[in-house]
Amino acid sequence: MATDDLKRMYRTRAEGAFPDSFEFLGRAYAKAEDLRYGSNPHQPAAFYRPSDGKGLVLGAFQLLKSGKSGLSQTNIEDMHHAVGILKYLDRPACAVMKHCNPSGAAIAQDGMPLAQVYRRARDADAQAAFGGVAVFNAEVDGATAETIMETVVEGVAAPGYSQEALDALHDSARFKRNRELRIIQLPSFSALPKYTDDDCGVLEAKVFDDGSIVLAKPYLSRVKSAADLAPAYNEHKKHGRIDIARAPTERELQDLLFAWYVNIHVRSNGCVIVRNGQTLAVGTGQQDRVGAVEQAIAKVKAKYKGEESLEGAVLSSDGFFPFRDAADAAIAAGVTAFVQPGGSVNDYEIIQACNEAGAAMVFSLERCFSHH
Repeated sequence: MATDDLKRMYRTRAEGAFPDSFEFLGRAYAKAEDLRYGSNPHQPAAFYRPSDGKGLVLGAFQLLKSGKSGLSQTNIEDMHHAVGILKYLDRPACAVMKHCNPSGAAIAQDGMPLAQVYRRARDADAQAAFGGVAVFNAEVDGATAETIMETVVEGVAAPGYSQEALDALHDSARFKRNRELRIIQLPSFSALPKYTDDDCGVLEAKVFDDGSIVLAKPYLSRVKSAADLAPAYNEHKKHGRIDIARAPTERELQDLLFAWYVNIHVRSNGCVIVRNGQTLAVGTGQQDRVGAVEQAIAKVKAKYKGEESLEGAVLSSDGFFPFRDAADAAIAAGVTAFVQPGGSVNDYEIIQACNEAGAAMVFSLERCFSHH
């Protein structure tokens, strides 16, 4: 196959025969559209919506601009994972997604304009953000749209757009780099379930090659606010009780909450490093905990070429720390506060490491592994 053929493969719909409708768990589904392709260009795919239309968000998106070849499965999955983060945030925020992981996310600080929020999310990892999908929980204005068009973007999704924003996002003559841009309008996220006591009438389904299926309840969090993050402590059989010596500052606490919500849609093992409402790095998809932390730290060092420390940053871990090595590595890099589930047999040593360094630690009292 020639190189030109490979390039065309990404812009050509994979041919496949999918039914117009079907039933699953007693609910009827209707085909919304055939997708450009599935996870890879040789895999045909189609997108379906529940026919009853109840509670739809992703299922009710409007494609305002499709590019020449429409949406892929990954485009929709990127939106799904972004919305899964943004639905928890009560201030304007943006998640820039790449291959179903956030390359960066940011939340408005002190009346910050949305264009700056987007720039912080994008530039958290500008290399990974190239060709990504930018998703917002607020209406995109003209200044934000102009900023989006500064670099190559695969898609933009938001609850609304000003006319100035739409004019800029459709201007393929001025922004030739984004002639294939997809523009998606989403309904409000407010009706989506978020917390463990919310009514959730859907199930996640994982289908295997032989047709067998695992059904599971979708992830819902117990953490409704920073008040639900518990000061770290441990009862040790030999050494007795240890408590975290320093409480997080208010700024650290808000960053810890934001980092936890972002971490919910990071592939496990995952960690998220945040400072002032911006992800500095995301460590994702590692088989070991310290590997995720070391990956995130390495990303920051590469981004700033060793000129920027993590001093004052916070770190979220989607699972407990099995050993103190990950906490030690983060502290040595400048991290001053942690959020993690708690429950490790070595929690005593990990809290001890924080107390020795004057770092704060809180427990989420839940794990947020995501094996998507």
